[in-house]
Amino acid sequence: MINSKITNKVAISFIRILAGIVVLILAFLVGYILIKGLPYVSWHFLTSPSKSVSAGGGISGQLFNSIYLLVLSLLISLPIALGAAIYLNEYAPKNKFVSTLRNSIEVLSSLPSVVVGLFGFMFFVLKFGFGFSILSGAIALTFFNLPILTSSIENSLAAVPNLQREAGVALGISKWETIIHVIIPAALPSIVTGIVLASGRILGEAAALIFTAGQSSPVLNWTNLNPFSSTSPLNPMRPAETLAVHIWKINSEATIPDAVQISAASSAVLLILVFVFNLIARRLGNVIFKKMTAGGK
Repeated sequence: MINSKITNKVAISFIRILAGIVVLILAFLVGYILIKGLPYVSWHFLTSPSKSVSAGGGISGQLFNSIYLLVLSLLISLPIALGAAIYLNEYAPKNKFVSTLRNSIEVLSSLPSVVVGLFGFMFFVLKFGFGFSILSGAIALTFFNLPILTSSIENSLAAVPNLQREAGVALGISKWETIIHVIIPAALPSIVTGIVLASGRILGEAAALIFTAGQSSPVLNWTNLNPFSSTSPLNPMRPAETLAVHIWKINSEATIPDAVQISAASSAVLLILVFVFNLIARRLGNVIFKKMTAGGK
């Protein structure tokens, strides 16, 4: 009995030490990026266009491009991932085809982003003639994120107890209605977590977007909301340099005098953007969860 108690205390202490190390590493990375970058972040920096030669440029275009590409990519990938996850978890039989399909999803989730970028470059940029554009980047990121989103949503659905499915059948509602009104609301918090993780990858991705969305942005007219205009920020067929690509480009080939400061500030803004999107997604998920369940009454 004494040995068991000692072993338990040692194991718990070891786990706490490991958790503390992880927290310290994360706090160090976040703190270092914010301390280095926040002093150079200003309203002028956030709302001014970038400059190629002279100092004093901003990231207004890159910031908008990152958010726009994130939203467009999620609009494409989320419905597909949700449908695939529902099929795999709720309808798919246990046979070799489904097993092969799951293995294929696992293989796709481990593909390097450079490979996905080159695939997008060959097919969407060249073959389909989309050129370097936000649409090419969004579709490439869909291939990049779809396996992770599908697996995450499938695991969320699988975590819902079968008792809730049986309760739906006992009430006389169809399986599809049970999935829509019972299973998905119960799994929504976990689904939101998967979306947040996928969104973080999208915001931080650079390699795939270099070959698909491009490394430059045209001069934009922020008052032009016509998505078919070449100067409109809403045009999905224009090239778009994101924050992650901008950071890579500054650190690799920039000639501006304040490259170090812009890189540090851009990194801090990107980190804050991920954090803010995380909060918004979780808040929105909680609101939807309460409306779809008894918590909203």
